[in-house]
Amino acid sequence: MTQQTYTADVLVVGGGTGGTAAAIQAARRGAKTILVSEFSWLGGMLTSAGVSAPDGNELMAFQTGLWGAFLQELRQRQPEGLNNSWVSFFSYDPRIGAEIFADWVQELSNLHWISGQVPLEVLQQGNCVTGVRFADFTVTAKIIIDGTELGDLLALGEIPHRWGWELQSEWGEISAPADFNHLTQRYPVQSPTWVVVMQDFGEDVAPEIPPAPNYDPALFAGAWDNYGAEKFLNYGRWPGNRFMINWPICGNDYGEGVGRLIESEAAKKEFLQECRWHSQNFAHFIQKNLSRRYGLAESVFPGKAGAFALHPYYRESRRLVGLTTVREQDILPMTGGKVASLFPDAIAVGNYANDHHYPGFDWPLQPKSMRWGGRWTGTPFTIPYGSLIPVATDGLLVCEKNISVSHIANGATRLQPVVMGIGQAAGMAAAMCIELNCQPRDLPVRQLQDALLKSLLDSAIIIPVFNLDISTRNPEWLKWQVYYLNNPQAYQLNGNYPKSASYQCNYVEKKQIVTGESDCFTGIFRRMNEEDYCFAITVPETYHDQVWQVVTLRSHIQEQLQSAVDEQQLTIWGHLNQAGNWLLAEWIEIP
Repeated sequence: MTQQTYTADVLVVGGGTGGTAAAIQAARRGAKTILVSEFSWLGGMLTSAGVSAPDGNELMAFQTGLWGAFLQELRQRQPEGLNNSWVSFFSYDPRIGAEIFADWVQELSNLHWISGQVPLEVLQQGNCVTGVRFADFTVTAKIIIDGTELGDLLALGEIPHRWGWELQSEWGEISAPADFNHLTQRYPVQSPTWVVVMQDFGEDVAPEIPPAPNYDPALFAGAWDNYGAEKFLNYGRWPGNRFMINWPICGNDYGEGVGRLIESEAAKKEFLQECRWHSQNFAHFIQKNLSRRYGLAESVFPGKAGAFALHPYYRESRRLVGLTTVREQDILPMTGGKVASLFPDAIAVGNYANDHHYPGFDWPLQPKSMRWGGRWTGTPFTIPYGSLIPVATDGLLVCEKNISVSHIANGATRLQPVVMGIGQAAGMAAAMCIELNCQPRDLPVRQLQDALLKSLLDSAIIIPVFNLDISTRNPEWLKWQVYYLNNPQAYQLNGNYPKSASYQCNYVEKKQIVTGESDCFTGIFRRMNEEDYCFAITVPETYHDQVWQVVTLRSHIQEQLQSAVDEQQLTIWGHLNQAGNWLLAEWIEIP
């Protein structure tokens, strides 16, 4: 039987966070695009993997591009708001996230989405990738993007890639091991987690969660000892008394024999079954040791998945050998500063702290966190375009956790928002390669950067600047992004730009917006330590004498908190978060 062949400008394989963003951006730029996904939901980590409490790029200055547009859609579609958990400022029902991506795809007549298919063969002519064969069809395209969760096209096309640890001698990374050891052998990559969603049924009526094979309660003993049951559950709290269970401490991270993921289909299937059983056993342990009021949430994911995500949350993938490799040095703060050094070909920004998961092991990493806005956040860093391009293979870009990055640095580059930015850049680059009839390695990087900055729908940040939010619609935003691209030597080590009067004036309009959407609180401000603030509420009476941590994601509020006087009375407009015991400040009036 002759297999059907489709032809496109751009083929994106994999409907995860990066692949979905790449396909949408390529199509919005005008390229005829085909997106092929394994699952019926698009979005990967943000939806089908169930990690709908994303980390990183939380500051307003970094809520740009498709990531910023996604947050805006979530705010509009989830009436309960996004301020529900303490692990993230954005926790939401993954069904809403999946609807957003499906709607965006549906709006694009030049984007054809096919679900339920995985790549079987990569077609090549010489050193150029030309197509991908699936079970039921083949797609040929001028540019192909690998957006799979585990870098499947890299393996199928025998494109040079890495898997696992590098030693200090490879990159000079301080946090890398000097020699291979028990940890590196047992866990060649970070452990995945199969997210399960639990629900508080309010009474002792939840259906019993049976244990799965290999149940061992000793594996979970002490899971919430340092937090307490309530805080443990509120870690990933969603609206509707539901909880994302993605817990690293004696929890449902699973990495036993994780190398099986790339050994064979049979070995991968075996690992995935064990991984899912492990999460079921953790849910059983929670119900048995906390209360029968906690059970599996109903009908969260499609089909028979129910309370279990459609696939694991993969923290690491096969990693491309690219033109540029992101190393630990590239994500750490510059000496005396609060930002990492800039890549001249930067195409995306991330700011998550470097975070590695190996059950039972605590691997020390160089610190890249800092206090900002009353809380801890990560040092901003950039992703270079060269990390998306193979050393010698044409016709291919990557856009997921499969970029050219060291094992150590992957702990910071793997998070949802930065991967979404990488995907947007890959999609824009692919479409521009079609327009200019060139290979990705020959695409003028500055034209790509300008296209991302000036995208009419979703302008994306290239240079991390703390104190200039695109949300203000301030013309200074684009001006200073371009200025620092042209004059990287002028970039400030503190990540701030020198303000002008026009910047201050824009917040008159912002105050009108914020005060209409937020609750109002009056109380006494207290400075605990540097960048550590609390607020004793006096009005309204409901919260009288309650003390809340004050945090903000807005740069102008950050500056007000820095200058506020201890024991001063303030009026704050914002949102209380019961799970994190914080007041998210959106506007402050200082007498």
